[in-house]
Amino acid sequence: MSTEIAQAWSREEFERRLRAKENRYHTHHQFHIDMNAGKLSREAIRGWVANRYYYQATIPMKDGAVISNCPIREVRRAWIVRILDQDGHGDEEGGNEAWVRLGEAVGIPRDELVSFKHVLPAVRFACDAYLNFAKSRPWQEAVCSSLTEMFAPEAHKDRLATWPDKYPWIHPDGLRYFRMRLSQARRDVEDGLRLTLDHFNTRELQERALDILQFKLDVLWTILDAVQLAYCQGAAESARHGQDER
Repeated sequence: MSTEIAQAWSREEFERRLRAKENRYHTHHQFHIDMNAGKLSREAIRGWVANRYYYQATIPMKDGAVISNCPIREVRRAWIVRILDQDGHGDEEGGNEAWVRLGEAVGIPRDELVSFKHVLPAVRFACDAYLNFAKSRPWQEAVCSSLTEMFAPEAHKDRLATWPDKYPWIHPDGLRYFRMRLSQARRDVEDGLRLTLDHFNTRELQERALDILQFKLDVLWTILDAVQLAYCQGAAESARHGQDER
């Protein structure tokens, strides 16, 4: 029986493998493809915005968990910027407020959005699982789970490029969140990737990191599965049922 331990990948190869996970990012989900193609109804867009807000609201709590579990002051000082980006600071509007404005731009009243009344059970379950992971696992693993940000700027650029034409009924002011995150996500990736490459430095740890990133990708994919079923396939089934009754 061999006891040989696999050699760690080089820093470059490890990063390449992390970035290769992009092929499971939720931009490849059919719901997201249809969204960028302008094929979604107003109800489906509103459903996505409402359910995604629950995920948005989870993010600063996840980042708070990273900070509370991390004993390194320099890491905490750098990481706290993420909470301020989402929750806002001083007179600066944060990402969560920008998402509320997106909700208003697609026709969801503020009180409805922030009450989470439209959040689907599967979405709530997936986001809560992500938050519980960040709270209960070592801070380095929670940092690694944030690396889906590597793939986010392209998603934001696609929305900014397609939504004004495909969904002209959405007020342009509502797209501010996507513009904000273009630069913020790139900055966040630099910190998160450096910490991940530094800590996960054996083959066992590197493979663990890939599993963690896949878990986070699965969370995002599950959100779209639920939204698609509720607002696209569910609507189609209701329409067919109505035709059958006639």
